[in-house]
Amino acid sequence: MPSIELHIENNIATVTLNRPETFNSFNREMALLLQKTLDDCQVNDEVRAIILTGNGKAFCAGQDLNEVTSPELNPGFRKILEEHYNPIIERIRAIEKPIIAAVNGVAAGAGANIALACDIVVATEGARFIQAFSKIGLIPDSAGTFFLPRLIGFQKASALMMLGDKVSAKDAEKLGMLYKVFDTETFEEQVNKLATQLAHMPTKALGLTKRLLNQSMTNNLDQQLAMESDLQIEAAESEDYAEGVNAFIQKRKPVFKGR
Repeated sequence: MPSIELHIENNIATVTLNRPETFNSFNREMALLLQKTLDDCQVNDEVRAIILTGNGKAFCAGQDLNEVTSPELNPGFRKILEEHYNPIIERIRAIEKPIIAAVNGVAAGAGANIALACDIVVATEGARFIQAFSKIGLIPDSAGTFFLPRLIGFQKASALMMLGDKVSAKDAEKLGMLYKVFDTETFEEQVNKLATQLAHMPTKALGLTKRLLNQSMTNNLDQQLAMESDLQIEAAESEDYAEGVNAFIQKRKPVFKGR
């Protein structure tokens, strides 16, 4: 079985981490295949929303430690970061389509931080988020030190990273780490409902919004206002804008095409 599964239906690409026997921990093959799969989703016009989830009991347990402790398989931490995780995070943020992290179980280490880099994070009731790095003498990577403090504040992020506490899905929701927690029984249905809603929205505008949010991390106010002006003009030239205005005037539901 491939370590990454891709299923496209109704303008939704479901990307599934598929190493359940290792709690979907990453080895080199899976990391490179995820990058390729995200690239495919980016250029496929049929795809207007992406779900990233895991197969089995876990979302992702982070790095496969069997790989890094194997003399034959270990690529070394520089290669792991610069060729595996950093490009994954960069792709998640660069794809101008909404990406939902559907956290179906434990998300630990790089697995947790990959989820937090997505546009919308939802979780099942039994999910847990763990900044597990300090437990084995490492530092948080996969942009965890970038996103987590911005999501929940410096003090909380510092404590979670240093102590390596498990955070329940409900507590993660309260802290602002994720958007919503869904019942285990209806999780897949609720995720698909959310993805369907996103897939029928003006994809161009959502992508430009994502670009603005990315730049808001480093822009000052004047830079952000200028960028909003430029991208609003670009959005106003889209087919979806024309459809949205016409639908509003005609008092009907808009039919967006993602253009």
